[in-house]
Amino acid sequence: MGAVAFSQAGFDNNSKKANKKRDEIREMRDELLARAYEEKPSIKKEVKKAEGYAAFTNIGVNIIIASAAGGSGIVVDNKNGKEVFMKMGSGGVGFGAGVKDYRAIMVFSNRETMEKFIESGWDFSGQAEASAKAGEKGGAAETAGNAPSGVKLYQFTEAGLALQATVQATKYWVAKDWN
Repeated sequence: MGAVAFSQAGFDNNSKKANKKRDEIREMRDELLARAYEEKPSIKKEVKKAEGYAAFTNIGVNIIIASAAGGSGIVVDNKNGKEVFMKMGSGGVGFGAGVKDYRAIMVFSNRETMEKFIESGWDFSGQAEASAKAGEKGGAAETAGNAPSGVKLYQFTEAGLALQATVQATKYWVAKDWN
């Protein structure tokens, strides 16, 4: 009986952590969409008519010749309301320095692309940017490349200072412990 009670307590704790993480991701998504709709109202129409969309938070670091980033997010299927919680990580090479906290929205115009993203989730990209932002002050000039056909990508810098030109590989994967 003691082993069962201990096992159940561990499950309940993991379940609470997963619920908390899902709630945090949903809150990030809601805040990001509100910001996107305010800054670029046409995004609202795009998201509404799309097969689905994704919202991710990401913190990246670039030190001289290497870059690394990690984050989490959610993919929402507009047709059935299904949510898939995901993690992401990236690494790359290039020149630059900085730390940046940013958010991204991906709008999927076709189902096949969205499903492929959930299943395999790779994005190889080149990136050039200059950004400096703290709170409401500052700005960013960003070019992120390589969104596959059927995906529109929007990036929003939250905070950070970065000057970089990198080639990165990004992997998105389903977070089994959150779904």
